[in-house]
Amino acid sequence: MDEKTAELRDIFIDATGSETVTESQEEERGSLTEDEENVERRLDELVTTMRSRYEFTSDLQTQTLVRIVRGFYDEQSDHELAAELDVDESAVFDARMDLHLVSEADRDAPFALDQLRTLIVDDVSVSDRAAELDSDEATVRRYSAIVEADQRSTRANDRFRDEFAELLTDSDLSARLAETAREDGLKDATEDIETNVSF
Repeated sequence: MDEKTAELRDIFIDATGSETVTESQEEERGSLTEDEENVERRLDELVTTMRSRYEFTSDLQTQTLVRIVRGFYDEQSDHELAAELDVDESAVFDARMDLHLVSEADRDAPFALDQLRTLIVDDVSVSDRAAELDSDEATVRRYSAIVEADQRSTRANDRFRDEFAELLTDSDLSARLAETAREDGLKDATEDIETNVSF
């Protein structure tokens, strides 16, 4: 060790009180669990707020509604969620509409939704809507629920739908990014390794 290096070493020790340049990095335990608990708590708060603000059709418990929100963002069908929760499929659909969780597939109607939207705004009865749209009442009732859920969401500036998406898709994105980073790191690490194996 030359004189200059020794001086720098002494300055470092004086400044830090340590001879070690790097510290061992321990990952905090339970951080994932804490994050998950925070997400669960926030989902519970959002569902509770919605239930107090809107007149819910669904009488399912908050915990079950939170599970439906999670299932929706996991791309589970109403049928799958109904089987898992041991409830009717229609109960899952009603809950999704209460929670403003409308998918693109929901909007794939056998008639123009804009026309149905106009009939709803004009307060036309379901039977008259069905006659106007040349459809049956059950179908019109289902798509009316979808249109009304979209309207409620729009009036709330999609606040709840956006918050659900932020809570449940960011964590998935982080997991995917971490996986991609690991794969890229392994690829970079093994790129220059020569594989010359003979048996």
